[in-house]
Amino acid sequence: MPEEQQQRKEGNRPPREGGRGPGSGPPRGDRPGGGPPHGGGDRGDRGDRRGGDRGRFEGPPEIELDKLITDSLYLDNHAHAIVSRMRDMDSGTKTQLRRLYGAVRRAVRAPEGERQHEFVMLRARLAYTIARHGLRSLDQLEKLLLQVTRKNDIRGYERFKDLFEAIVAYNE
Repeated sequence: MPEEQQQRKEGNRPPREGGRGPGSGPPRGDRPGGGPPHGGGDRGDRGDRRGGDRGRFEGPPEIELDKLITDSLYLDNHAHAIVSRMRDMDSGTKTQLRRLYGAVRRAVRAPEGERQHEFVMLRARLAYTIARHGLRSLDQLEKLLLQVTRKNDIRGYERFKDLFEAIVAYNE
């Protein structure tokens, strides 16, 4: 094994050129295919930050909010589909799901003037949980939550809560 590879394997990295400390690379904007130094880009496209297609999956089409509001069987079918994908793709999601469901319930109960803000923050929390725990099967919920928040209708919020409740129940 070449010396440089052996050093990296053992965690001893040689100093980088340019006088910067070990492990520091060029600024993001200078990296090949780099992008802006602040790591910007489309907030919803987290797959690119993870390195290629690792972690991405081609799931079923997005959940349509209007159908979700009007059709209980549509809600039930999507809850089953999400739980099925969770079992195939993710592990250890029960605790995270219960915590998120508690946050959903609190957001629905928020006063009307604060409800949209609570759901915006819930979306951020969901995005963090998806990224932190690798719960790629919940990407559909994040997209649906964006639709719900944009529509800002109490029926949408209630149906999102119902869908989440069904997912938690079917995941037990």
